[in-house]
Amino acid sequence: MEARTHQDDSVEKVRFPDDNKLKILLGEYDGNRKLIEKLRKVKLHARGGSISISGNTHDRGLVRNLLVQLYGIIEKGYPVYSTDIDYAHRILSENSSADLESIFLDTVFISSKKKMITPKSLAQKSYIDSIRTHDMVFGIGPAGTGKTYLAMAMAVGALLEKSVNRIILARPAVEAGERLGFLPGDLSEKVNPYLRPVYDALYDMMDFERVSALISKGIIEVAPLAFMRGRTLNDSFVILDEAQNTSSEQMKMFLTRLGFGSKTVITGDVTQTDLPPGKISGLVEAESILKGIEGIRFVYFSEIDVVRHRLVQDIIRAYNHLNRKKTTANIE
Repeated sequence: MEARTHQDDSVEKVRFPDDNKLKILLGEYDGNRKLIEKLRKVKLHARGGSISISGNTHDRGLVRNLLVQLYGIIEKGYPVYSTDIDYAHRILSENSSADLESIFLDTVFISSKKKMITPKSLAQKSYIDSIRTHDMVFGIGPAGTGKTYLAMAMAVGALLEKSVNRIILARPAVEAGERLGFLPGDLSEKVNPYLRPVYDALYDMMDFERVSALISKGIIEVAPLAFMRGRTLNDSFVILDEAQNTSSEQMKMFLTRLGFGSKTVITGDVTQTDLPPGKISGLVEAESILKGIEGIRFVYFSEIDVVRHRLVQDIIRAYNHLNRKKTTANIE
């Protein structure tokens, strides 16, 4: 796409050669245009195959970059939705030189519902690239940043491509102290409250019947972390979710299960541990002692990577600000 720009002191005009693709860019009932005007202090006017951008120099430049890159993505056949506008704006606000095409067109997995799973932020792109190239990856950051969901998509993709023979998904049942015998019901009833989010992600990617069949055959295993003890996991894609709730001993046990031909992804939020006061998180300890080891990669997410409602970003940012104030007060 060759976008031609006419610029004066307050208005920049960008020409888009294909009217149909321009309509997709603007969105149904100009929804995408209105969203961009909310995100930045600009006014957009579309006429005759061109968009005029009025506003301050910085905002005009960012919006021009946003429009031109999104138009290029539309030319490649990718349908741009309002959520994509939001994600793209976040990415370019963080790094104006970011290549949206390399992020949005990097297909991680296509679900049974024909939903294309792709990264939506720079950190998510770094995360999936790291999983492709490293045998052990830690994804650390707040909830809602796609750490577990993307790892699951990578695992399901690897299973279907036959690069691994099975998927193992584990979570610490910390609220029960891993003492599952004290809970009522059979084993599945005892562990389901802790593993429900993992099942939900699986069912979002594969048909219910297929997931059930793979679980019954042991090809997909969803289990509390305590069930990993004493095993060696070969030719497997292993995911440990909510790893901030592991103890030091549990984390060491889990990390040393890795066998030949396997990958493991460990996810967690070090600010949201449910461990008893004074007990060190296995994830925090692993972060401090494993950095620098070849083959292990740490990827960090922040509120800017949250792929939930926009308010979630602001809530996380507010709590982070509160925590910094508390830390400063304690130091003083």
